[in-house]
Amino acid sequence: MPDKVHPHQLRHTRAIHLYRSGMPLNILSEFLGHCSEETTRIYAYADTEMKREAINKATADIAVPEEKPIWDETDEETFRKLAGLR
Repeated sequence: MPDKVHPHQLRHTRAIHLYRSGMPLNILSEFLGHCSEETTRIYAYADTEMKREAINKATADIAVPEEKPIWDETDEETFRKLAGLR
């Protein structure tokens, strides 16, 4: 193992990968042998992909209505009626 790499770094990296793969924090805490979940919270930060997935999951049921113009702005007749000119 290189001098700059310490065993705890490998443990930390594995814990982050497990958390990002969906392992719940309480199970990760037990896996690591922590007495408290608070100790395990250092691994519990969301990366960009986790945030994107959470947003997609939370908004999957939301249908965005298609915006339709009230009138065609090239329709001169309708525009005159709306402006009270006819």
